[in-house]
Amino acid sequence: MSNASPPEVDLKTLRKVIMAASIGNFVEWFDFAAYGFLATILTREFFPSADPAAGLLKTFAVFAVAFAFRPLGGIVFGVIGDRIGRKRTLALTILLMAGATTLIGFLPSYAAIGAFAPLLLTIIRCVQGFSAGGEYAGACAYVMEHAPQNKRAWYGSFVPVSTFSSFAIAAVVAYALDATLSPDAMSSWGWRVPFLAAAPIGLIGLYLRMNLNETPAFRALEGEHDVAHAPLRDTLRTQAGGILKLGAFISVTALSFYMFTTYLATYMQVAGHMSRATALLITVIALLFAAAICPIAGLYSDFVGRRKTVFTTCALLIVTVYPSFALAGSGGFLPALIGVGMLAVSAVLAGVVTAALLSEVFPTRTRYTASAITYNLAYTIFGGTAPLVATWLITTSGNNMSPAVYLIAIAVMGLIGGMWLPETSRVSLHGVGVGGGIQGVELAGVAREGA
Repeated sequence: MSNASPPEVDLKTLRKVIMAASIGNFVEWFDFAAYGFLATILTREFFPSADPAAGLLKTFAVFAVAFAFRPLGGIVFGVIGDRIGRKRTLALTILLMAGATTLIGFLPSYAAIGAFAPLLLTIIRCVQGFSAGGEYAGACAYVMEHAPQNKRAWYGSFVPVSTFSSFAIAAVVAYALDATLSPDAMSSWGWRVPFLAAAPIGLIGLYLRMNLNETPAFRALEGEHDVAHAPLRDTLRTQAGGILKLGAFISVTALSFYMFTTYLATYMQVAGHMSRATALLITVIALLFAAAICPIAGLYSDFVGRRKTVFTTCALLIVTVYPSFALAGSGGFLPALIGVGMLAVSAVLAGVVTAALLSEVFPTRTRYTASAITYNLAYTIFGGTAPLVATWLITTSGNNMSPAVYLIAIAVMGLIGGMWLPETSRVSLHGVGVGGGIQGVELAGVAREGA
């Protein structure tokens, strides 16, 4: 079996690949962002309660329930992606995601149909979680399997750019609606606008994905007749160690990402007593800053390697998270902006190196399945529950800084897991021997020692 890498993809094709991968990723995260930013309004529309805190907890609980379906979606779409290819699988995930998001915009409220309203919302959120389970890991693999070996983190960084940009645009839309519409208009139809916007964006993404070719790595696998017949079984048998080690670090990525992008907007309102409009404005500025520095983080990771990037991320998070929360909850515009921006740097570093590691740690024949399982388990346990756990910690402890302590503890766990990973920044993504992920790195090390 040949392990030679296929010829490098030309720059024009790479740009199309990044656009196709990013727009689907944009649709996925735009919905999750809109849900988080509009949490207080959705609470009134779907979970009316005499206790606002209890209603908010229910809203974030539905947010978390959607994540419970992500590992299932990751398994299903991961297996499909390793069997029939990345391109067609990603077309299916964006179709499901955009369709489900659009349906939320048409849902009647609790006042109209009673308990059926939150039930329907929960079901649609579960469909979104299922489809999202196959999106991010597949989009990263699609970009990485096209990118040149020495610039994978830099090219891959544009997938997180689309993630942070989607949150920024969702926040802008929420801010604009909040600033221009009356409370009655916002409750009756304004909150629906961000969800309905998913339909045209999703159709554009579907068109782009259907008009691109399969990745060179997967085509090479097909040419060698080495496509996995049972990707899930192969993944569980050969990649368990990589899943555990990488999953520990991605837990940091998931928690820091949702604390930064979703929860802090609520935190500034609850702990800092800011208006929703001011909190969203600060979030937009920080998100645009995060999107802008993603390529810089990619260049850094390609230069120093993945392990040093993992160490930098966790160390920076441990040092800055407490002052970040203290500033964010201070109630002042500039201190809060600085605090949110501090957390943004760690979240960006974590997201960019994760995008690369998802493909580099696992071999081509089970890359989609293994990376989707790893990513979605971590995001389900630590990402989807972030707003819920943070709200619960503050409610039960009475300490507004308790979410920061929680994040520090997970950063320590992620540092331990991440440091057990081998250096993968120069490993080939083609073939299964020396270019096959963690096992390939280890085999390469044995070969060098033997020489």
